[in-house]
Amino acid sequence: MSWKLKKKCLDLLAGEDGGVRKIWGEAVTICLAYPNVYRTGMSNLGFQAVYALINHHPACLCERVFLPDSGDEALHVASAGSLFSLESQRPLVDFDMVAFSLSFENDYPNILKILDMAAIPLTAKARGEKAPLVIGGGIAVTLNPEPLADFFDLFLIGEGEALLPDFLDAAVAFHRKLKREAFLDRIQREVPGAYVPRFYRVATDTQGRIAAREPLDDAFTPRIVRRFAADLNSFPTEQVITTDNSDFGGMFLTEVSRGCRRGCRFCAAGHACGPVRFRSAATLAASFRRGLEKRKNIGLLGTAVSDHPELIPLCRSIMEKGGSVAIGSLRMDRLNGSIAALLKETGVKTLSLAPEAGSQRLRDLIRKGITEAEIFSAVDNLLEYDIVYLRLYFMVGLPTETDEDVEAIIRLVKAMEHRARHSSAGAKGFRRLTLSINQFIPKPATPFQWCPLEDTAVVKRRIRRITTSLRGERAVSVIHDLPKWNYIQALLSLGDRRVGELLLAVHRFEGNWAQAFREVNLNANFYVYRRKETGEILPWDFIDHGVEKAFLASEYRKAVETTGGTDL
Repeated sequence: MSWKLKKKCLDLLAGEDGGVRKIWGEAVTICLAYPNVYRTGMSNLGFQAVYALINHHPACLCERVFLPDSGDEALHVASAGSLFSLESQRPLVDFDMVAFSLSFENDYPNILKILDMAAIPLTAKARGEKAPLVIGGGIAVTLNPEPLADFFDLFLIGEGEALLPDFLDAAVAFHRKLKREAFLDRIQREVPGAYVPRFYRVATDTQGRIAAREPLDDAFTPRIVRRFAADLNSFPTEQVITTDNSDFGGMFLTEVSRGCRRGCRFCAAGHACGPVRFRSAATLAASFRRGLEKRKNIGLLGTAVSDHPELIPLCRSIMEKGGSVAIGSLRMDRLNGSIAALLKETGVKTLSLAPEAGSQRLRDLIRKGITEAEIFSAVDNLLEYDIVYLRLYFMVGLPTETDEDVEAIIRLVKAMEHRARHSSAGAKGFRRLTLSINQFIPKPATPFQWCPLEDTAVVKRRIRRITTSLRGERAVSVIHDLPKWNYIQALLSLGDRRVGELLLAVHRFEGNWAQAFREVNLNANFYVYRRKETGEILPWDFIDHGVEKAFLASEYRKAVETTGGTDL
């Protein structure tokens, strides 16, 4: 083992507060992996929540591993030992299980990199009895685990608080008493939400669509139920480990809500993460108290933070104790004078808002539920309280989007800036309006799951049009992602098991997607650019996300109706 790498681990641990160290012995040992670097992984509240859940079990031990920083990869390769955990610097092969927390599809190639660096066979079928079980969980695979099916022994579908206690109890009871296959068999039969891909057979027709899907044993459920925690007040979801070496190092993160009742047609969180649930002020008070002992800035997280019925009292309770509040994003129709005054009082300097689309037609089609009048009302309220740094999120490539809809984004942004200057006679105005332009990517378990991705060339042209047209606006800057990576994200979001062969090739060619596409006989456009039929079997249809496919299809048809019958 490289002393430089070990020292880096020790330095990271020395900068942490709240970590758990357990003694190796009879406990079931689990290395929790985040397929990105430490700084990113430690900013993920879900990752920290799972770490706490596993270590809370008296018969389980959890340590962590991350993708090595780019400058450290060569040291790991040159080192005699394989990739090791942060806490004890033990090789991953020494653990009973390696569990990946998966939030983003674009991190999927890093899974194979971590397994390879840990000397763990990449595919589930290649692993012997002594190899750690490789487990996956998180929102990305809860939506659709199939592109990763060949690499994982087991997926846990749903929210960790509802699912992990059952799984950990079974792991403690059976893991060291049963052989690998028998243990997985037992888990598949007895733990709702567990999914062992190799226990299910998938058949395709001559066109490549899924023709049938069935379990190899009648005892296995044909549908996997997404587990969810009905009562958020029965447990906290908060930052367990604080460290300055993370993207949110200066604040303490705590979750105030899950799910969303708004029903935006593009949003997986509003459909597959429901029902909407809010933690009470009484429950959150204890979390705020713990947070203020570590940090003065409390970050409120959730899909619908601005819809929390007690948002203002929650913020005031933090401020009364000498703390400040950070809210990632607010709905524009909630940004009234009271909220703006509160934000000013908390010291908020930059606020994120998401109009999503420039035209009312498109906002109605995606069911965003905000009007242009509400957008300008929000602008007026922000300016009144001198909140003059704003980040606006827009999507391009939405279903039925035209060049005129893109022009509407440009007009809306210019109107917001001009209104700001005019209302203050030039004395105020926005200091900075940052536009974050993201391409719409169809997601499983949403009404737009049947839609194709917009062509990369079209998206590039529309982003260029926005950037060029706003270049002369003094306060406006435009940032955007790269359309080619959106294509890959859509492929990994919407793909089936055959996409795993492409991921293997990408790993073999050290991240060269172009070479992998040439090497593998797979029509990626079939998954990305094809409009699906509402009656066909989709790769993720075997998961019960808590929302009926018939409802999603109904919402899809309603969106079609808003276009006057034009197909999406």
